[in-house]
Amino acid sequence: MTDFNVLDDTAGWQRDFERRLTASHLAAGLTGPAAARMMGDIRGCPADWTVAAITDAGTRVGYVAVAVTADDEAPAGRIGDLRIDPDHAGRGYEQAARDWAEQWCARRGARRVDIRLTEPAGDLFDAYGVHGQLRARRIDAPPEPVDGVTARPMTGTEYPQWLAAEKAGYIGDIVRAGALGPEEAARKSDDDFAKLIPEGLSTPDHTFLVLEAEGERIGTGWLKHRHLPGTTYGFSLHIEERHRGKGYGRAAMAAGERATLAADDGVLMFTVWGGNEVAMNLYTSAGYRIVEEIRSFALPRGAA
Repeated sequence: MTDFNVLDDTAGWQRDFERRLTASHLAAGLTGPAAARMMGDIRGCPADWTVAAITDAGTRVGYVAVAVTADDEAPAGRIGDLRIDPDHAGRGYEQAARDWAEQWCARRGARRVDIRLTEPAGDLFDAYGVHGQLRARRIDAPPEPVDGVTARPMTGTEYPQWLAAEKAGYIGDIVRAGALGPEEAARKSDDDFAKLIPEGLSTPDHTFLVLEAEGERIGTGWLKHRHLPGTTYGFSLHIEERHRGKGYGRAAMAAGERATLAADDGVLMFTVWGGNEVAMNLYTSAGYRIVEEIRSFALPRGAA
């Protein structure tokens, strides 16, 4: 019989969790300092985790960590960890732990449960909708430029129109992923852009690009260098809709990779929102690995 025993002392679980999380970030291509920074950020935002040892006939087979937090005034559950020891994997403990975590959150009023996946989980969370993925790739050498495609710095005249389009696209991504409604997403967009680029084109450590082919504008790019040690974060590499389907997506990524190396970073990282299958497939084919994936599920199980 599978039992769940809430731990008074979670130090052992915390050490094991941090070791596994760091290993998964390194395996995804991040440098040691970047992985350490990510772990530091996680420690700096501690959750009030309830951690249970999963046991069977007195033998510990794994851990599960859960929490419930207020999110837009509606309680939201979180599964912070679900780990079955390799010797006990594939015997049904994973599903039992998932069901226990969902029930624990639902009993405390949560209307949904979120999980951050950093390792493959088989089909255990297939019913959970993907909200977003953080992807990264180590750039070892400058990519070959795509014939006829060039990248140049954005001008002050082009910036206002670009900013308005980026905000609208960001709102659409958030709503499509199911993270927020349109009004909340619009407020988040305004707040996030004001914090990220307070000085517009002059904001330090940011690159703003215009992509052109045969003298015509085909897209734009926005990157932040040293987002993590040695890591550039690609906020946007966008190809205009009328130019899509022509292979320019890879050209945009190549421009971002060249800008990453020019800034003396060696890793390029992106977020891709749930529902954007085209971008996910492009990143996969270009060798960008999933660093983290956020999924969500409505509670109670069976709810629409």
